[in-house]
Formats: sequence, structure tokens, C-alpha cells
Amino acid sequence: MPVSTIDPRAALVLVDLQSGITGAPGTPRSTDEVVTRSAELAEAFRGHGLLVVLVRVSFAADGADAAPGRTDAPGRSGTPPEGWDVIVDELAGHPEDVVVTKRNWGAFHGTDLDVQLRRRGITQVVLGGIATSLGVESTARAAHEHGYHVTLATDAMTDLDADAHRNSIERIFPRLGESGTTAQILDVLADTR
Repeated sequence: MPVSTIDPRAALVLVDLQSGITGAPGTPRSTDEVVTRSAELAEAFRGHGLLVVLVRVSFAADGADAAPGRTDAPGRSGTPPEGWDVIVDELAGHPEDVVVTKRNWGAFHGTDLDVQLRRRGITQVVLGGIATSLGVESTARAAHEHGYHVTLATDAMTDLDADAHRNSIERIFPRLGESGTTAQILDVLADTR
């Protein structure tokens, strides 16, 4: 479904656009493209007086605060490099933005994201970031479950796996909200004033 509206109380939520993640290759689009489009969205949201939330993932050096549990896929190993969890320069440095630090894939569980949104009367979240099928999808699912209108900026996200990205875009996101390109979202945003 195309993007129908941007609520007067919407927030842009950008997931894991940080040094240690944007430095890896993305597919189907580069992480540089995602950062550029995310910065365009952030600038437009700020220009309309709307909230921008920058979500980053971080863990203690010993991994003690990482999500527990056994998985079939190998987990992270070793100590991440210094500064891996720093928000990229293209998005950082705006004191009016809210920064949320998560320890899981999704940005809601174990964070104050829902409190930050509810205190501001937010009714809609527009999502972008990395990785589509992990952090973005987990956050979109939780936003939907929390009762927010969900809009997904499909060209402001990328993944580690093209099939996983496509599955999120084609099969999961249509059940959670509306999807559109950055340009489409910016057009609808421009018409909301």
C-alpha cells in the first residue's frame, strides 16, 4: 500500500546507522545510499518539527549485556573495535534528536523508545536503517504491536542478504504498515503542512 499520510505527530526512527554497521557491505543497496537517504529524511523531519530517533546497538566489551540464548547461527566474537557503535556523522550532532541504545535486534524491548514516543504523543513511526530483516523488521513488528502506524522507507534500508531483504519488503512489511520510497515519503510530508 502506498504511503497515504504522515501524521502530525510522527517520528522518524533510524536503526543501527552507526560506524561498525555502515562499514559493512549492504544488499540490495549500499550502506552509503541508505545513510544518504536517511539523512534526507532526518533533515525533512527536523524541518517539519518532527522527532528523529537514532537507534544504535551497543554491548559491553565482555558481551555480558548481549541477548542470551542458544542459536544455530554463530554469534559475535571478540571485542568490537573502538567507536563501532557511534552514530554516523551524517546523522549525529542534532541535540533535539533522541538517541536510543538497544541490546537486541529490535529497538523497543529493553529500551525507553516507547516511553520517549508516548510522552511526545507520537502516533506514527517511519522506519529505515540496517539490517532490513533484523533490526528494522524487529522494530517494525514491535511498533505495530504497540499500536503505532508504521511506514517503511524501503530505499532507506538494506540487509546482509538480498533474499532476507526481499522477504521483509514483500511479505512482512505489507502486514505491518505502509511502504514507500524516500521520495514518496518526502512528497507526502511536504503536503502535510
